[in-house]
Amino acid sequence: MLTTLAVGTDAAALARTLVAERLAACVNLLPVMTSVYRWEGRVEENQECQLVIKTAEGRVRALIERLRTLHPYAVPELLVIQASEGSEEYLRWIRDSVSLGAQASLKESQNEKASDEEDEKQ
Repeated sequence: MLTTLAVGTDAAALARTLVAERLAACVNLLPVMTSVYRWEGRVEENQECQLVIKTAEGRVRALIERLRTLHPYAVPELLVIQASEGSEEYLRWIRDSVSLGAQASLKESQNEKASDEEDEKQ
């Protein structure tokens, strides 16, 4: 998925949120670029940062909804670009990174560790 943010917006914070919430496996923040576009009948030119957001097909809807709440633009760029092919290992890593099951497994293992530590104290 692609989106842009105005220079001065904390793109890294947005990226960290998406990865922490398992909506993205990885977010690339590309260098500042100049965007020329039509907005409200006028041609505008501004500095923006392009974000390349990698996620699994099953997480796209949730990612779009979350970006709608986090994004500062009235009409954000939310372009989904499907990968027709890729290395199986990389695609598996993306799926595993955004898997809600992996999140549940992580919480379970954290709970088990806390329980074990509590048992050791007693």
